[in-house]
Amino acid sequence: MTDALFRRALTLILTAALAGCGGSAPGPAASQGQARQDASARVGDVVVRANAIATEGLGEAVARQYGIERDTGTVMLLVGVRRDDGNGNEVALPARVTAVAVDLLGKRQELAMREVRSSAPGSGPGQGFIDYVGTARVIAPDTLRFDVTAALEDEPPMRLRFNRDFFPR
Repeated sequence: MTDALFRRALTLILTAALAGCGGSAPGPAASQGQARQDASARVGDVVVRANAIATEGLGEAVARQYGIERDTGTVMLLVGVRRDDGNGNEVALPARVTAVAVDLLGKRQELAMREVRSSAPGSGPGQGFIDYVGTARVIAPDTLRFDVTAALEDEPPMRLRFNRDFFPR
């Protein structure tokens, strides 16, 4: 899967999420780019991308696809692990993904990450998306710091750290 295809899929998910908001003007989180930013780390030809999204803004179809309940106090962490084939194409990789979220008060949450597989339009057998999804609780306004580790078989684990601000709607 190419970087452009991954970003297009993420944009589609986020567009669907925003479409489920009832057509009102975007809240402070959306206006500050929270829903549009993904964090990434690259080691060699492997890239790990992650994004944290308030589930209350997810569209029904997206929430159903990822098995997530939409709720004002829940954040979905979405992680993808890809290998660049050298031609600008990326292939989804199976990995062992773990994640922790820590709020501003230091409360630590171990996220139960699970693998979600789906096929890309026009893809053949064995091709498609592999994403890792987990949820964290948040009482907005707050900032969550995410610490994500992705371990591929026979390779050292990769670590990604990032923060996201969440505001009441």
